Amino acid sequence: MGKSIEVVVVGGGYAGVMAANRVRQRDDVTVTVINPRQVFVPRLRLHQLVGGTHDAVVDYQEVLAEGVELVVDNATHIDATGRTVTLAEGGSIGYDYLIYAVGSLGGGPQVPGAAEFAYPVATLEAAQRLRSVLFDTPMTTTATVVGGGPVGIETAAELAEQGRSVRLVCGGVVGPYLHSSARRTARKYLTKLGVEVIEGPDTSATAVRSGTVELGDGRTLASQVTIWTAGFGVPDLADRSGLCTDAAGRLLTDETLTSIDSDRIIAAGDASAPSDLPFRMSAYIAGCLGAHAADTVLARIADQRPAPIDLAFQAMCFSFGRGVGIFQLLHKDDTAKRLYFTGFMGRKLKEFSCTASIKHLVTEAHKPGSHHWPKDGEHRPALLRARNENVTTPSA
Repeated sequence: MGKSIEVVVVGGGYAGVMAANRVRQRDDVTVTVINPRQVFVPRLRLHQLVGGTHDAVVDYQEVLAEGVELVVDNATHIDATGRTVTLAEGGSIGYDYLIYAVGSLGGGPQVPGAAEFAYPVATLEAAQRLRSVLFDTPMTTTATVVGGGPVGIETAAELAEQGRSVRLVCGGVVGPYLHSSARRTARKYLTKLGVEVIEGPDTSATAVRSGTVELGDGRTLASQVTIWTAGFGVPDLADRSGLCTDAAGRLLTDETLTSIDSDRIIAAGDASAPSDLPFRMSAYIAGCLGAHAADTVLARIADQRPAPIDLAFQAMCFSFGRGVGIFQLLHKDDTAKRLYFTGFMGRKLKEFSCTASIKHLVTEAHKPGSHHWPKDGEHRPALLRARNENVTTPSA
């Protein structure tokens, strides 16, 4: 019997679990997932953890295929030449192929005081800490949520529905990915919940102090609890390992999701930057990229040419507490259509999407290769062509 092919997946989120489950289509592949937690974290639920309506954890036995080994540890270094991953608790794991799926963290622009005085929501531990802080804070004390994107909107709404005084600082417009008419509905829902929405030019937070938030327009807002949901960052594992990354630290790959440094390293999810043109951060996209990363690994094992990533967008959704939501339909290029669902139906579709994000992983665990996603074949190549045409060629 021949030696098995060792596939190591660094990261056990949506992308990592999907990739680990899918690559098992070959019987001669052994899969190991390295993850710092012993539970799967459905990040779509973290705002509910903050609000106390969901614990935002799932047992890996429910989503990870039987036979996949889970190593609960942090990867500290990747040796692309020696094909090993060093672990924080000691020792290392060798690989034939590595899938880099370390996910993302809270981050964004470095605003003075944000690290010291604001509470992020991007990880399980951060959300649990914020939940504990809010539990000890009077409901009448205003909580300021910084960031008008999905996480900010949902966190603000979740807290306001419980009767807490909440302010949402958007740094622009609320729900920038929404159609303009859907955005008006979002404002209506937030206002009905009692959320004070601050949006418009110069409304970005420029500094966070103990008990205050400063805005670009010169205002200083009282804020005993400041919640930071603006921007994102990624773990610096690739950078520390000497691999090529983009300005944000995402692993640079070609369109097949293969690292430009090594054809034995394939990236997926929030920490990947194919052609230095990364996809928007979302659970849906992470799952699709995880599946494609597995397909690229399988193609390389079979000595076949991997296909470039092809992904069409469908929808994005927001919950406004437990009662209503907005389900925004998208064009294939990730821009908003005029069509969207609101109210109870929007909320049901949002819940369906959250449930489906886990169900896809479970289905792939039981039937590797079953996950399919809509393709486009036009918008991604068009973006790449436009980007290349904008690169100026020096005069001779």
